[in-house]
Amino acid sequence: MHSNPILPGFNPDPSIVSTPNGYYVVTSSFEYLPGLPVYHSLDLQSWSLIGHVATRAEQVQVANVPTPGGIWAPTLRYRDGVFYLIVTVFLGGRGCVVFTASDPAGPWSDGTVIDAVDGIDPDLAWDEDGTAYVTFARHPDAIQQVRVDLATGRSLERPRALWSGSGLYSPEGPHLYQRGGWWYLLAAEGGTDRGHAVTVARSRRPDGPFESAPHNPVLTAAGTGSPVQNTGHADFVELPDGGTAMVLLGVRPLGLGKSFSPLGRETFLTAVDWIDGWPHAQLPRVAGATPEDRGYDFSNGAGLEDPRWIGVRRLPAEFSAPTSKGLLLRGEGNAMGSPRPCFLAQRQRHHEMEFRAVIDVGSGTGGIAVRNAEDNWFGIEAAAEGHTVRITAHAVIAGLDRTWEATVPSGDVDLAVVASPPPSDFSAGAVGGDRIRLLVRPAGPAGSPEGILLAELDGRHWAFETAKAFTGRAFGVFAVDGEVLVRRLSYSGKD
Repeated sequence: MHSNPILPGFNPDPSIVSTPNGYYVVTSSFEYLPGLPVYHSLDLQSWSLIGHVATRAEQVQVANVPTPGGIWAPTLRYRDGVFYLIVTVFLGGRGCVVFTASDPAGPWSDGTVIDAVDGIDPDLAWDEDGTAYVTFARHPDAIQQVRVDLATGRSLERPRALWSGSGLYSPEGPHLYQRGGWWYLLAAEGGTDRGHAVTVARSRRPDGPFESAPHNPVLTAAGTGSPVQNTGHADFVELPDGGTAMVLLGVRPLGLGKSFSPLGRETFLTAVDWIDGWPHAQLPRVAGATPEDRGYDFSNGAGLEDPRWIGVRRLPAEFSAPTSKGLLLRGEGNAMGSPRPCFLAQRQRHHEMEFRAVIDVGSGTGGIAVRNAEDNWFGIEAAAEGHTVRITAHAVIAGLDRTWEATVPSGDVDLAVVASPPPSDFSAGAVGGDRIRLLVRPAGPAGSPEGILLAELDGRHWAFETAKAFTGRAFGVFAVDGEVLVRRLSYSGKD
C-alpha cells in the first residue's frame, strides 16, 4: 500500500462500496458541515475527496446538536445504479435518515426520515425479494433490525432484537451481507477505546437467528503492540479477483507507551481471508500518510474550491466570502469556545505538521486554531490596537484557558502552528504527546524567519484519549468580531 491509513485525519466509521467506476467510502463527520465526506479510489490505494452527502444545512439539522452529537456512523450502499446513504443524526438532529444519489459526488436527496430506527449506526441491506432491512445499534441492548419502505420511511414491523454480540461490551456498528448461502452480520464491540474489536455472526436468513463465530473477535488490537489501536467499526468490500478487503477505524498513538493519538480515529484498509466459511482479518499495516505541501493564495480573489474546507455546525459560505484582497471571514461575536464559531477548517492529516496563515485584523479580531471540541483547542488570536497588533495564544483544556500575550507592529500578521512527534526513546519528552509550538511574526520583510515563540505545548492534552471528542484535530482560521481577511494559508505535513 502507498499509505495506510488510506484516509488520514479524523475519518471514523468508514463504509465502503464497489461499483463499476471504482470504490467509494463515506465516514462520520459529527458536528462539521458539509458533512459525510465521499472519497473515491480506483485501486483502494489512492483516494480523493469528491464531495459530501450533506451540503445543505436542512439535510441533517446539526445547528443545535451538542458535542459529541451530530452525524454518526453512516452506511453507504450501491444498488441498481443508485447510491444509498443511511445515517443517524444524533442528539437533536433529524434522527435516522436515508439519502440517495445517482452520482456519489452529489447532489444528494433531501433525505427520508425513518422514525422506527431509534438507535445509532444504521445499516442497509436487501433480501432476494428486494425488501430493505435496517439493522442498527441501541445501546445497551442487542443489535436491532426492522424492515422498512425506503420510499416513504415507513416501517413494515416493530424493531426486534437480532444479535446480542459475542459477549464483549456494547455491540454496535452492524453491517449485514449475503455471501455463499449465508448472511453475515459484522459488528463492533468493546467500546471505542483500546478494547475496540470487530466481531461476526452468521445465519441462513437476514433476520436470524445468528450464531457467533467461534474465533471472535475476528480482529482487535487490544493487548497488542500494534501501531494501530482501537481497531473496529469495519465494513467488507469484495474485490475483482474474488478476494475480500476490510475498511475499519483505528488510531495511531505516539510517544512512550503509545498513549496519545493526536489525529483521532482514521480509516485503514486490511485483508480478509475466508476459512471454513468464516472471515479472518489481519491487523492493518501502517505505511504512513502521503507527505503533503499545500498552499492557498486568497489575495487574488480565490474562493474555497478545495472540498476539504468545513465549518462547525454551519457551512463555510455562511461566514466567509472571496474578495480581491483576501478571503473575508465575518465575525459574529462567537469565540472558539462557542458551539458555532466562525471557524474555517480542515482535518489535520499528519503527525508532523506546519500550518501557517497570513491575516489582516485591521477591521476585526481573529486568528488560527486547532480544535477538537469547544472545550479542547489551542490557537492564536490577533486584534489591532492602535499602531500594534495584540497577540494572544490560547491553550484550552476542559474549558480552562491558559493564555500568553505579545505585541507586533500593525499590519498583516503571520501566525503558525508547528507540531512534531515526540522522541521514540526513553527521554523525558517521549512521555508526553507531540510537541506543539505557537508562533507569530509580522508578515513581509519585517518578520524574522522563525518569529516569536508564544508557547510550547504538550500535545497529549489535545489527543483522542484526553479530549474524548469523537472527531480529531481540525486546523483553520477564525473570526470573532468584525472582518478578518485571510491573505494566504499553507499546510505542510509528513509522518
